[in-house]
Order: sequence, then structure tokens, then C-alpha cells
Amino acid sequence: MPAFPYSTTPTSTAVAVPPSLALPVIEAEFPRQLHAYWPRLQENTRRWLLETRLMPADKVAAHVDGLRYTDLMAGYYLGAPDEVLQAIADYSAWFFVWDDRHDRDIVHGRPVAWRRLRRALHTALDSPRDHLHHQDTLVAGFADSVLRLYSFLPQTWNARFARHFHAVIEAYDREFHNRTEGVVPTVEEYLALRRLTFAHWIWTDLLEPSAGLELPDAVRKHPAYRRPALLSQEFAAWYNDLCSLPKEIAGDEVHNLGISLVTHEKMTLEQAIADLRRRVEECIYEFLVAEREGLRFADALEDGTLRGKELSAAVRACLGNMRNWFSSVYWFHHESGRYRVDSWDDRSTPPYVNNETAGEK
Repeated sequence: MPAFPYSTTPTSTAVAVPPSLALPVIEAEFPRQLHAYWPRLQENTRRWLLETRLMPADKVAAHVDGLRYTDLMAGYYLGAPDEVLQAIADYSAWFFVWDDRHDRDIVHGRPVAWRRLRRALHTALDSPRDHLHHQDTLVAGFADSVLRLYSFLPQTWNARFARHFHAVIEAYDREFHNRTEGVVPTVEEYLALRRLTFAHWIWTDLLEPSAGLELPDAVRKHPAYRRPALLSQEFAAWYNDLCSLPKEIAGDEVHNLGISLVTHEKMTLEQAIADLRRRVEECIYEFLVAEREGLRFADALEDGTLRGKELSAAVRACLGNMRNWFSSVYWFHHESGRYRVDSWDDRSTPPYVNNETAGEK
């Protein structure tokens, strides 16, 4: 199925977006784009999932193209060399499969299996080459994707990526315990945890190999760069919460901003949805302001030296892709089968997951 079944112009959308989830500013001000490598990306990621046995062959055949995982990445990291985009797309597909395994370990009460996986992922992150043939296909697939990501930029970038992903693994562990114990985090606790479980800084880190340059700390940590980066990720995480709320309520989830608002702020579900939407819209408008600051920062980096010219170009490329994240995330949520709970036989059990109920092994 093509990535864009209909017109991709701002005035003609590919799918009908429910009014409660429609964001006219995204459709008007954030033109949708797609990396030219996308058709091969989809084919290669589908093949990679089969070769690594990350998903059963019948699930891959029935669901992977409709889940649109490669569309999400191909709409984000524009300008990336093909091999970089392929590595990112495979890693992203792995991330979705990991998220599903984490969910099923909770649903089926497998704490020992989760602890074993958590330890293995921490170890594989630091020594991926030693885990390419791990008996757990999820660990082996992770090692393969990480090893490829580590090949593009210097060791300093690799160490930062590893540091950020170690924190993501630990955040998933906190979510595991919250869900198994029925603990709904407060709004502030949730917002802090969500930045990790959504992997804000991982997707931001991956802007750099896409631009072909590791950014120095003075640039990467500058407010003019960090602010639009954070807003692009907050938008994605909170819009995901808005779109996945029915799915997560059906699955007895405790990790969703809407659920925290209902539980701790005593809002009705309708009020929580309105608050979520307000936060999402504020992210968009604040990004438009921050984007202008970022572009001025990029201009200031061009100081007449070759290094200044390279840094300025890289920052501009990264800012452009932060902008692309808005449209890519928006359309992904309406085209991907991942959120179509009304079409599932069981609203609490996604059809694309391996839902085997075996206990600890």
C-alpha cells in the first residue's frame, strides 16, 4: 500500500481524521514529506523483521505494512543517507516490538522474564557485537540495530546514545512496576517518566547521523536548539496519549496523561481529553516561536569558517526534521493500524502482537 493513498497537499488529507483529534494547524502549516528511499525502506524493514524473527511470519504478512512503522521514520529523518534511515527504521520497528513484549509481560504476569530481558538489553547496549546471536530474538535484533547505529558517528555520540537508552530501559522498568501494582503516577511524575518511555532524547540524538555530523555540547545543549527539540517530542508523546487513550483504557493501562489527569486532578474523561488537546496545541504554537529562535542560532553559527558553515547547516537540517516530526506523527496516528481499537476482535489485545500466555520459562 502506498504511503500516501491520496493527495499529499496541505488541503487534501490521506485519511479522515476524527474531529476530536484533528489539528488544522498541522494540516495547514506543516506540509507532509517523505524520504525518497521509503518504498525500499518498507521492503527492507519487513525483510529484517522476518530474518531476525522479531515477529511471527504470519503477523508480519498480515499487519506490518498496515502498521506504517517505516512511514513514521521516512517522514521524520529527511535528508538522511539511505543506510542511516534504514538503520533508524529497523531500530524503530524493534522499539515497537519491544514495547509490545513489555506490555504482554505485564498482561500475562511475567516479572522474571521482564527482569531477564531488562538485564540483557542493558548489557547488549554496551557490547552489541557480543549479543548478535543471543537466544532471545528481541535482544539479538536490538544488538544488530544498535551496532549499525554506532557505525555512523564518533564514539562520543555512541556513548551518549547508550547513556540515554539505559535511562529508557529503567523507565520501562518503572512503568512495569506501576502497571503491575496499579499505580497511576501523578501528572508531574508522569510527564517526567514519559520523556523517557517515549525516548525523547533518543529520537533527538538520531537527528545527528541523519544530518551527518555530531553536534558539540555547546550547540546541542543551547536553549535555541534544545527547546524546539523538546517541543517536537512533547507534541509527539502527548498526541500519542490523546490518540491511544481508548486503547490504553481498554487494556487497563495506568500510563497516559489523560489517565493521570482523571485520577489525580479529578477531571472527567471529557475534561482530560480537552486538557490533553490544549497541551498538544500549545506545543505546536510554542514550537513555531522556538523554531525561529533556532534558525537565528543557526545563522549565528556561520562565522566564516568551514566548521561554522558545517554546524550551521547541520542545525538547520535538524530543525527541519524537528518540524517534520509534527506532520509525520500526526498522520501516522491516523493511518497506522496500531490505534484502531474499534476494528479489533478484543479491544484489549492488539491483533499484531504475539499474545502467547505461557508463564515464566
